[in-house]
Amino acid sequence: MTAADQVRLVDYLAAELGRAGMRYVFGVGGANIEDLYDAVHGTSGVVRGVVAKHEFSAATMADGYARATGRIGVVAATSGGGAMNLVPGLAEAYASRVPLLALVGQPPTGLDGRGAFQDSSGKGGSFDAADVFAPVSRFCARVTEPEAFPGLLARAISAARSDPKGPAVLLLPKDAQQALLTAPSTRVAAPEPTAPRPDPSALDRAVRLLRGANRVLLIAGEGVAAAGARSELAELAGRLAAWVAVSPDAKDVFDNRDPRFVGVAGVMGHQNVEDCLRRADACVLVGTRLPLMARGGLDPALLGTPVVCVDPEPPFVPGIALPGDPRATLRTLVDRLERRPRVRPAHAGPRPLTVPRLDAAATSYADALAAIGAALPEDAHVFVDAGNIGASAIHLLPAPRDGRFVVAVGMGGMGYTFGAGIGAALATGRRTYVLAGDGAFFMHGMEVHTAIEYAAPVTFVILNNNAHAMCVTREQLFQGGARAENVFRPSDIAAGVAAMFPGLEVTRARSARELRQALLCSNTSAGPALAAMDFDHREVPPFLPFLTAAGQDSVHTEESTDDRGPLHVG
Repeated sequence: MTAADQVRLVDYLAAELGRAGMRYVFGVGGANIEDLYDAVHGTSGVVRGVVAKHEFSAATMADGYARATGRIGVVAATSGGGAMNLVPGLAEAYASRVPLLALVGQPPTGLDGRGAFQDSSGKGGSFDAADVFAPVSRFCARVTEPEAFPGLLARAISAARSDPKGPAVLLLPKDAQQALLTAPSTRVAAPEPTAPRPDPSALDRAVRLLRGANRVLLIAGEGVAAAGARSELAELAGRLAAWVAVSPDAKDVFDNRDPRFVGVAGVMGHQNVEDCLRRADACVLVGTRLPLMARGGLDPALLGTPVVCVDPEPPFVPGIALPGDPRATLRTLVDRLERRPRVRPAHAGPRPLTVPRLDAAATSYADALAAIGAALPEDAHVFVDAGNIGASAIHLLPAPRDGRFVVAVGMGGMGYTFGAGIGAALATGRRTYVLAGDGAFFMHGMEVHTAIEYAAPVTFVILNNNAHAMCVTREQLFQGGARAENVFRPSDIAAGVAAMFPGLEVTRARSARELRQALLCSNTSAGPALAAMDFDHREVPPFLPFLTAAGQDSVHTEESTDDRGPLHVG
C-alpha cells in the first residue's frame, strides 16, 4: 500500500459530508480543528465553512439548517472552551429532536493526561469530554483508530437520523485528523435508522376509537415537520373532519388560515383549544408528546378525553401510544379509517387573548406583530426567540403558508434565533425573519456580523423593551413587585448596529407603520437587514400564567392606530 492510496482522515470526512448532501460546516476555528477546515476548503465549495462568532450560535446555525431542509446540520468546534460552548446548542437539538453532527477537535492523543492545553481525555485528572457530550447526544465516540473512522462516521449519521432524532458527536484528536487512512473501495453507507412500529393491538384500539368519534381534536407538534408529514396530517384531519391545534413550536405544520385550525395549545395558546378539547370525543397527538408548554391549561380537559399519540416517543399524558415514524403511522390511520360523512363542528376560532393595555397611544406587541404579519412573505422562514416577545409572536403572528415558523422550546435558550435564522437562510436562500428581544440580542446578536459576511437574507427584528421583561413580569405578578436588576438603561440598538456595520440596512421604527415599511424594503434586498423598535417592559404578553395572575379574560384584541413618523438610522 502506498501513500497515494491513502487520504487524510479529515479529507475523507469532508468528501463524505459533500456526498451526503451536507453543504455547510458551521463553527468557530481553532488549533485542534483547523485541519478539518483545511479539508473543507479543499472541497472547492462542495462543502462550505461558515465561521460564527460563538460556538453556541454555530450549533444553532446547524440546527436552523436542519429544520429548514430536513437534512443533518453539521457543526465544528475546537477543544476546551470552544467544545464546551457547544453544549447548550446540542441540548436544544437533543430536546427538540433535531439531527446534527458535531465534530469536536481534541488535543493529540499522545498528550492525553500529560498536561495538554485543553485536555479533556479523562486522564491525568482531566474531565472526559465524552461524559459531557453523552447526555446531549444520541451517539458519542472518540476517534482513537483512524482506520475505524468510516464506520464510526456512518454510525453517527445513522444515530442522528434515527427516531428520536438528535445530535451525534465525534471527538477528533488532532493527530487522528491528520492521520492517513485507506479509503474504503466502496462508500460506507450509514445504516438505515431502525424505527419502532406501532403495536398492532394498540393500532386496532386507536382505529376503533377514531371510527366511533364524532368530534376529534388533533394537536400537532414539531415532529410533523421533522417527519415531512404535513400532507398526511391534513389528510387525516379531512378524513376525521377534525379540529386542528398546534403546539407552540409547530405553528407552521398546519395552515393557520384553514377553517379547521383552532389555534395554539398551551401556555402561549388560545382558550378555544381547551373548549374544543372538552367537546371532543378523542384527541390525537401527532409529532408531540404534549410537554407542559403545550399542555398548560389543558390538563382538566384531558382527564375526560381519550388520547392517541402518534410520535416516536410515548406521550406525557395517558393514552394509546403509536411509536414509530409519524408519517408512516398517519398513512396507516388514513388507510384504515373509512370515508364517511362527517360534519365538522363549529368553533370560536383562535381569537387573541386580551392583555392589559398600558397606553392606548403607544405601540404594543400586538401592533408590531400585525405590522410584521403584513410584511411577511408567504415563503419566508420565521425564528422566534424566548421571552415576552416570543410569547406574543407565538400567540399573535400567523405562520407563513410555505415557510418554517420555529421556536426553540426544547431548552428555551435566549439568543437561539440569531444563528438558527442564518443557518436556515443560507440553506434555502429564502428571506428569513428573526424576532428577538433586546436580552437575546445582547447575548448572541453579534451574529449579525456573520449574516453580513455571508450575505444571508435575514431580517433581524429587535423588539426592545430594555429589560429581561419576562423576568420583570414574573416578579411583578408573583413576587410582589419588579426588581431593578432586570430593568436596563435605555439602549439604541439600531444606532449601535448602524455604527458598527456601515452599509447594513438599519431602521429604528417609531410606529407600526414604519416597522412595516422597513420590513417590506428588507424583503426586496439580497442580504441582511435590521429593524429595531422600542416597547414598554411593563406590557404583559399573552402568556396564560401571567394573564391568569392578572385576572384577564379571553377577548379579541384591538388594532393599532399608531401612526407616528419614521426615524432612519445609517
